[in-house]
Amino acid sequence: MRVYLPATLADLAGTEGLPPRRGHALTPALAAALGTAAGDSDDAEAGEFQALVAAAADSLAMLRDRGHEPPVRVVVAADIDDVEVPQGDPAPSAVFAPALPWRAVVSFHVDDRTDLAGADQLRAAIAGQAGAEDAVAELDLLWYDVSERADLLT
Repeated sequence: MRVYLPATLADLAGTEGLPPRRGHALTPALAAALGTAAGDSDDAEAGEFQALVAAAADSLAMLRDRGHEPPVRVVVAADIDDVEVPQGDPAPSAVFAPALPWRAVVSFHVDDRTDLAGADQLRAAIAGQAGAEDAVAELDLLWYDVSERADLLT
């Protein structure tokens, strides 16, 4: 299953990978909420995008909680077989992923650090300014290959 895990730049510095955490995926509950058809690749793509967006929102929450990291959302995409779908989580895309070694990662999705206006919006959202989180949700995440993890840290 393709899983989208919220992270920060500091998380990418770890040598072993990511510790267990809540992430998002195209779960049966999300598919039902979206009304997706089984086997329809366009519907699956829409569901995966919703999972990515949910993980990006969780990344923003991580930045808000940690407070001392660069204002950059990071989503780690990985193929994981042994995810747990938690009961009672309000997010239909929610899953709980075990510890994730870097070799299981298929891509990174990261805010554009050259977008100064976007960085200002992220700082405002982290500070809890009204309406800023909605503006951040409109920002695109850039795709990075797994081989570029070290480059993302510089």
